[in-house]
Amino acid sequence: MQRLNFIGYIKVILELGKVRISLPVSLSALTGYVLMAGKIGTDGWWLTLGVFLMSCSSSALNHLQEHKTDALMPRTKNRPIPSGKIKPVFALMVALTFFTGGAIILLTRFAPVAFFVSLLTLLSYNAIYTPLKKITAFAVVPGSLVGALPPYIGWLAAHGSISDGRIFWVALFFFIGQIPHFWLLLLMFGKEYSLAGYPTLSTIFSEQQIKRLSFTWILATIGSALIIALKILQGHTASFILLFYIFYLLFSLSVSLFIKKNLEPRPAFFKLNFLYLFMMIFLIVDTILHA
Repeated sequence: MQRLNFIGYIKVILELGKVRISLPVSLSALTGYVLMAGKIGTDGWWLTLGVFLMSCSSSALNHLQEHKTDALMPRTKNRPIPSGKIKPVFALMVALTFFTGGAIILLTRFAPVAFFVSLLTLLSYNAIYTPLKKITAFAVVPGSLVGALPPYIGWLAAHGSISDGRIFWVALFFFIGQIPHFWLLLLMFGKEYSLAGYPTLSTIFSEQQIKRLSFTWILATIGSALIIALKILQGHTASFILLFYIFYLLFSLSVSLFIKKNLEPRPAFFKLNFLYLFMMIFLIVDTILHA
């Protein structure tokens, strides 16, 4: 085990929490909250922090669960546990600390349902998706529930109805969007997943077939984004900007796949991620402006 100074431990803790992933997760929960409450307010920020800590806990647990396979892949072999920076027990302590902080915030500031849906999100990732991806390359389909639940956390924390169509369409957008997100990652790092012994779609489909499948799911994501732009967004400006980006995304990826005959996974991955980010920002700003 390497000797770390204070700054080194902070960097390790942030890496264990996968902050770059946990921040968008908490932002999607805030999106659901604002969509129902019509404002952010103090509770909105508390919710964001609580969900962020719960997401960090899930990520730290994932580091613990996968440290042996992480050691087999060039992309992940330098993570804190396989690189020898920390022992697994330290990751467990960090995960429990994150979980405790998130649970306290959600249970003391909001109705219990916010915590329980957050816990369900954690279990969906750590107890369903993570073990399942060692068994089947299609684990991403049930695993996409992880993307759909955070908006519901915020919505229910603001006392929204679980059957309301607005939150359903938002959750469906993030559910569908998770599938091409993971499959584009597979196109970028599929060989590394094979090195770690994970079943991959490349053993079932050719690379071109995986690209066409990814494009099909991107089309489904775009379809759900169109519904939100036309049915949920209230401002004409927000709707226009979002629609412009949606059609840009559709055009650029269609040209890559059908004219250039090569869908580059990395540019497609980033363009799709920008759609997720724009969707959350536009929903928050549009709702506040028209509350």
